[in-house]
Amino acid sequence: MRLRDIIICIFCILAAAGLMFVGSQRLDNINAQRSEMKLVMNEPLENAPPSLAFATVALGAFRGLIVDVLWIRADQLKEEGKFFDAKQLAEWITTLQPRFAAVWDFHGWNMAYNISVSIPATRPQERWQWVKNGYELIRDKGIPANPKNIDLYRSIGWIFQHKIGNVMDDCHKYYKLQLYHSLKPMLGDESQEYFIKLADAPKTLNKVLADPCTVKFLNELASTDSRFANPDELVENYLTLRQQPAKFSEKTFAIIDKYRATQILEDFDVFAKSYYLRNTWKLEPEIMVELNQEFGPIDYKDPNKVLALDWTQADTHSMYWGALGLKNAGKTEYSFEELSTDRIIFHSIQNLYTRGKMIIYTSNMPSNEDSNNILQQESVFLYPDLRFFDRYDALLRNLKEKYRQRGQEDEILDVPHRNMLKRAVLLFYQAGHTDKAMKIYNSLRKDYPNDQEIQVSLAEYARTRLINSLKDAGLSDVTEIVTFMLHEGYARYAVHDDDEAYGREKMAKEVYNVYVKQFSDEEADRVKLPDYEILMYVGLSSFLNDARYPEDMRLNLVERIKVERPDLYEKMKVKEAEVIKEMEQQQQQQEQQQGK
Repeated sequence: MRLRDIIICIFCILAAAGLMFVGSQRLDNINAQRSEMKLVMNEPLENAPPSLAFATVALGAFRGLIVDVLWIRADQLKEEGKFFDAKQLAEWITTLQPRFAAVWDFHGWNMAYNISVSIPATRPQERWQWVKNGYELIRDKGIPANPKNIDLYRSIGWIFQHKIGNVMDDCHKYYKLQLYHSLKPMLGDESQEYFIKLADAPKTLNKVLADPCTVKFLNELASTDSRFANPDELVENYLTLRQQPAKFSEKTFAIIDKYRATQILEDFDVFAKSYYLRNTWKLEPEIMVELNQEFGPIDYKDPNKVLALDWTQADTHSMYWGALGLKNAGKTEYSFEELSTDRIIFHSIQNLYTRGKMIIYTSNMPSNEDSNNILQQESVFLYPDLRFFDRYDALLRNLKEKYRQRGQEDEILDVPHRNMLKRAVLLFYQAGHTDKAMKIYNSLRKDYPNDQEIQVSLAEYARTRLINSLKDAGLSDVTEIVTFMLHEGYARYAVHDDDEAYGREKMAKEVYNVYVKQFSDEEADRVKLPDYEILMYVGLSSFLNDARYPEDMRLNLVERIKVERPDLYEKMKVKEAEVIKEMEQQQQQQEQQQGK
């Protein structure tokens, strides 16, 4: 080999070595930046068996083989009922594949749906824990690892909307109550002004501790209980003290009394609740304020005033995650995933419109251990909130325009929009808001001129829809429909929801008249309804004897009827006596027949 070639080879070797050395000096900085940007794919497993931890390091890029084995094993454990072991494997799988969003999606759904329903409905607290495990896995780990993946936002929105907010699960009322009690104490007076305070509150404890007066207050708490000296648990202990003072000494709560009605306590209270929402529920108050303004119900008394959303309801949380997904994904082109997430939002508004008012009540339930032992159990009742109509209508129109501008066919939303308008016409008409019903009806006919069902007067349209729903109904069905329409009307009247109460009573009377007219030529008593006054008594009696509603609520109704509708009260007393007398006569006749 010539000397020239040897020199060139030596030079290349030295250059390569130099470049490798320079590159090695940059490696630590590159790895640090990868970690900061969450691009590291080989995070070590925590609490894993030594053999598994060694295999993940030794196999390196072949860790996918381990993931496949873990998936199979996790499914076997689920089938065997070893749910906690399956949950641990799911956590390892997501650690091995943090950038594979479908893994987080599947395991969150598996916990919230498959594992939860494998537990008997008689153990709702255990079911709820698995539902929580499901959405918390996606919320607390999946989304931070994949912040721009819209599917994960849609999935957590679906769990809140369908699993918790809907009625498909036997324990759905228990889920709703857990959500309600967890968030109710954090929401203050639930006004938009209060949410703005939450948004303006400091985000970190260090900023709060910059105020000497607040430090003095916290030091006084710590002097009575050492738990307040730990910064990591300070907020949680403070909220527990405010909600469950019995868990602390009287001296500790005396500090709260000392600072009561002061700006110091008010500011720290707002900070603690804001901090809890941000760090435990992962809800940003700034976004909550925006959603309140954009989708909150319209105040009947002041159409220009927007009320805050009810953040104790599952559908509001579903809306939050759907809206956050669309914001963070940053997509500018039509996609099926984006449309599905848009649907999460407008279905949330739809559900708040059809069941956006909530009543918490106590009912008597027989004990599982002893049927003779009656226990009081809390439950929840949801009913429509017509204040959401304008929000829902505007949202659907905006979505239709959004996809039309992108060159997509907007007819995909025509069916839900038209059906919503049709239902709204009937709801407002039945509630006594005929002017609003007519306005919606005119808009419906303008938007969908080829629909033959709406080419009639408003009254005829409303009656036709009612008649169609009664075509196949028999005597017992109609009796039940009318009775429970009145039943619900009295429930609304008891809570001073007078417009809705009037709507229910009016609808019951229309159903009654349609049925009586339809069978007016019938001679047989078997298809005739009793007098309407009798059905009114039955509806009232049904409500007054319904233990699902608080006793005070039922007693208040009686007092309201005595004072505000004495004519109805007197009729009810007369009908009650007539019904009791008729029942006694029927019983006597049966006894006489049995004696013969």
